[in-house]
Amino acid sequence: MMMMKQAREWRAETIAIGSELLLGGRLDTNSLFLAEQLASLGLEIRYKTAVGDDLADIMSVLNTAVRRARVVVMTGGLGPTVDDLTRDAIARATGRRLVRRKDALDGMTARLVQWGRVPSKAQLRQALIPSGAAVLTNPVGSAPGFTLTWKGAFIAVLPGVPREMEEMVRQGVIPGLQDWLKAQEASDLRPLVRRVFHTVGLPESEVDANLAGLIPRAMPVDLGILASPLGVLVSLTTKGKGGAGEALLDRLALDLRSRLQGWLYAEGNDTMEEVVGRLLTERRFTVAVAESCTGGLIGHRLTQVPGSSTYLDRGVICYSNRAKTELLGVPPALIGEHGAVSREVAAAMAKGVRERSDVSVGLSVTGIAGPGGATPAKPVGLVYVGVDGGADEAVTQEFRFHGDRHVIKQRASQAALDLLRRWLLKQAMP
Repeated sequence: MMMMKQAREWRAETIAIGSELLLGGRLDTNSLFLAEQLASLGLEIRYKTAVGDDLADIMSVLNTAVRRARVVVMTGGLGPTVDDLTRDAIARATGRRLVRRKDALDGMTARLVQWGRVPSKAQLRQALIPSGAAVLTNPVGSAPGFTLTWKGAFIAVLPGVPREMEEMVRQGVIPGLQDWLKAQEASDLRPLVRRVFHTVGLPESEVDANLAGLIPRAMPVDLGILASPLGVLVSLTTKGKGGAGEALLDRLALDLRSRLQGWLYAEGNDTMEEVVGRLLTERRFTVAVAESCTGGLIGHRLTQVPGSSTYLDRGVICYSNRAKTELLGVPPALIGEHGAVSREVAAAMAKGVRERSDVSVGLSVTGIAGPGGATPAKPVGLVYVGVDGGADEAVTQEFRFHGDRHVIKQRASQAALDLLRRWLLKQAMP
């Protein structure tokens, strides 16, 4: 028994529940947030499981999880519908009765009253909590969560909605977990210290090559490299105590920035749209966007940033050639000579949206997202981006992306924002 306990010592596992996670209808993004929160306590997520809405399957993965992890966080399956089986599965697996808890019912009812609703018969099921569990109030939604201990493991059960889950983790799970760890005398736990760096424009293999030899063999630091349509994320992770881990990663970060300086655009949790927004704000610039193949994705990303109304004036989706002419003033002859997907048309689109919006800078994108519409000379994935600031000729750049339609649109939006970012860095501050 002692050997088994030692084997799972202070490992954590997440279990995402919902058949839609297996069928491609939704992605599990909760585990990324949970990894960061648990790392602050010295807990490393070693396993990540997704399971469908099946009672026996949920019970099975829970039994597996408590054999190999001391902390298990389950998300999803706490709603009012018949396929929300998480609470039932946990009750059966742990041998506990489901009890309607007044604190769970009161919290849920108060939230529904704020929305002008009363609990339905189905929603009353959400107040059923396994006996002996501690209720977690949901500060932004209606479904309560709960925590319990079983077979030496701390188990937290939360809604799958990210915003609800995140607040419940911050306000309920982390404080409760800290108390539990203290009671377990987990004095050997050291917080995981992590640095995250975001790059764009450099393939994963080349990022890896550039970082060769960054970490000496004996140094207790893990290097992570993760590619996505938006670029390559690089992470440095170690266990720190008394600031030693922070100082170690600070030294490595200096070298890493030097090696990736041409492609590094952000650190930590910053996104490309947040970086661009800050540069526009610092320079007191306004921007308008003309989008063809990205269909409004760039505008959507920019407006995801709070306060973007101070610098984003408008976005134009000019998908057809006629729209490019009528809305942006792109000459039909220019499209006829070079094609809608061309460096020349991208420049004209950026200039047109800037002039017609009377903003500081215009940003444009035109390309072939596929799967159709390509020619031997202009294949799927060919994209042109334009930036026009009025003083000089528009800056344009050609890209050739791979992937399906969705991925190409993502890559094109990131490339467009990055070209704008690079252009902004060259502009003088007011």
